[in-house]
Formats: sequence, structure tokens, C-alpha cells
Amino acid sequence: MSDFYQHGGIATIHHLGNPDYKLLEDELNSLTPTMALVLPCHARDLASPAMEGILGELQQTQFLKDIVVGLDGADADGFALAKSRFGSLPQRVSILWNDGPRLQCLINDLEHAGLRPGGMGKGRNMRLCFGQVLAGTNAQTIAVHDCDIIDYRREILVRLSYPVAHPEMGYHVSKGFSARFSDRLNGRVMRLLIAPLLRAMEELDGFGESLALLQNFRYPISGEVCLHRKILHEIRFPSDWGVETGMMSDVFRICDRSRVCQVDIAESYDHKHQELSEADPLRGLNKMTTDVALCLLRSATNYKRIHSATDLVSVVNRYLKIAPEFINYYEADARMNLLKFDRGLERQTVELFADSIRRAIALHLSDPLQPAGAPSWNEIEFRLPGLSQSLSEAVALDNAGTNS
Repeated sequence: MSDFYQHGGIATIHHLGNPDYKLLEDELNSLTPTMALVLPCHARDLASPAMEGILGELQQTQFLKDIVVGLDGADADGFALAKSRFGSLPQRVSILWNDGPRLQCLINDLEHAGLRPGGMGKGRNMRLCFGQVLAGTNAQTIAVHDCDIIDYRREILVRLSYPVAHPEMGYHVSKGFSARFSDRLNGRVMRLLIAPLLRAMEELDGFGESLALLQNFRYPISGEVCLHRKILHEIRFPSDWGVETGMMSDVFRICDRSRVCQVDIAESYDHKHQELSEADPLRGLNKMTTDVALCLLRSATNYKRIHSATDLVSVVNRYLKIAPEFINYYEADARMNLLKFDRGLERQTVELFADSIRRAIALHLSDPLQPAGAPSWNEIEFRLPGLSQSLSEAVALDNAGTNS
């Protein structure tokens, strides 16, 4: 995105021209504080072409000392495949076999303690990985990105990590964004749900304290983020598809906005796209948008305010008025850039997302005091002292192939 506009809410670091990222990489290679990468991964990602590209780039990444892989959906053979795939990397690799008996035992301990790690999903996966980073590494800078990035280049990781890793930058949170397009505009959840929904929620009591700063992010739902170690101790986020939005909603509780930036990490970006799944609210973008909307509603509640059903229904009505304005903007953008644009499909998607918001409202009203995010690692360690160390020991035993 070749502009240098600063809106003033948080720092925006742009991608201007074609700077040689290897010069930045050389600086990262020379730094003393250690860096780690967290990779939330599903077993189906292991044999994908995207994974092949990611592994090839990580082979050449010197500034990373640790890679922590959270593996969901794997049986024993899948775990063995993951160890084989990631075992070729030069970094110290720890793989969390989240479906294995050792980690399942620890997940049950969290459940019994009332700490609600949630069901299998990216959020729970990341939370366990953060515990491994805290107990099993001394990394001060921790980057996270997905395992389905089709056109992955390590420039993405360099640009994402640099603002937090470099001592003269001084940031504690770096959020990645990039232009999401191919022969058409992508990024439907951001374009057609989050942006207009946040506008529609502005009149809710408590919005200014809880969600207004989230509007500063160009792409809060992106899977790319880099955090200082101290943030890992305190951050709260949901266990479902609301993980990224919830995380970015919570960072301002932990640190001043002067410590938060967003970084344009690539001239273009592509990854696996979810189906709309109109007929099944438990799959695809249908499920994702419900989770994201629910996260925003719970964040607006701020653990204290209870919004009436009338207030929340008015949010849907405002959303349905605002979203078509955004469709007009995107249509003009697509036309000027000679991209395909299906206005009918855009309107159909907005109607689907409106149903997702209605489902999220029903879920929220059924349990209005439910917090937006699961407990932080500070809260977990207060209730279950030594849990992160037990997690790290279980991971070490799994990776060593020890049966005892």
C-alpha cells in the first residue's frame, strides 16, 4: 500500500517502493535478544504447498532461535509427520501435540479449574503455544503467523518482527496488514463485517472505552502479529475465530497505544479462503463471522455493561444501512483497478453476515457476563501454579518420543 498517511491513533509503518528487506534482516541477525515464531497449525496443513514454501523460507531465517508449532487435529501418525516435516529446520522446534494424551490431561486441568480454554480452535492452540514460549524459551520477541500463506516470503516475518525486536523502535505490539486481492477484492470478513459493524456499534454505551481504538487497525483479523514477551503474560483472547479481533481489542488494556503499531508486511498477500457456507452456520465464513461478532459484542460489554436486546437489534439495523455504503466504496476501488466485482454476491454476503450478527446477539444475551477472552497466562499461573512448566515438560516428552 504505497501511501504514508498517519491517522494518529497508532503508528502505521508503510511499504514504500521496494526496500531491500535483507538489510533489515541483517540487523535482526545481529541482535542479542532472542526471537521465537509461533505457528498454529492443523494436521491438514502439513502436506500443503503453502507449508512447503514456509518451511523453505524458515530454513534460511537466522534470527529465529525457537519455533513453537501448535498442532491440532492430529493422531499419532499425524504427529510423527509433523516431527518429520519440522525436524529439518535449523531452529529449536517444539511441537505441541494438542490432541495427545499429555496435553489433553493439562487441558482437562484447565477446564476443572474453571479457566475455560475452549474447544479445539486457533485461539486455544495459540494460548497453549504462548505457555510453551513462556516456560520453554527465553524469547523476548514472539511472532505469530498462519500456516496457509500461499505466497510466503520471509520478508513478511522480517517486517512483522522488526518494530518489536529492534530496541530503537520500542514497540510491544506489531500487527501485520497487507492488500488482500487477486483478480478481485478478498478479505470479506474485514471489508463486509468488521469495518461496517464497528461503525454500527459506535452508539453503544462503552464503545469508546472498549472498541474505538480497534478501528485504528487496517486489518485486525489478520493472522500476523508480533508481541513482546510481557504481552504474552497478560493478553486475553477467545478460543474460536474471534482470536485475532479479541487480541487486538485487549492490547490497549495492557500497553499504551504509543507502544502499538501496524505494519504493511507485503505488497500483496494470499492464503486459503473459507467458503461462505450459507446453509451451515457451524462452518466456513458463516461460523467465523458469528464468532467475530460475538467477540466484538462481549468486548463492548467490557465485563460490566449489559446492553438491552433493543440496543443490540438496533446495531443490526445500522449495520444493514452502513454496509451498502462500503459496497459502493469497494465497487469503485475494483473498477479503477480493473478487478472483478460481483455486487450481487457482495449484498448476499452482507445479508449472511447480518444473520451471523443476529446469532451472535442471541448467544451474547444468553450469557451476557461471559468475558470476551479466555484467561491470560498470569491468571492461569495464579490459579494453577506451575501449569506452564508442566506444559513445557509434556511437550518435551512428546517430542522426545518418551512413553512414561
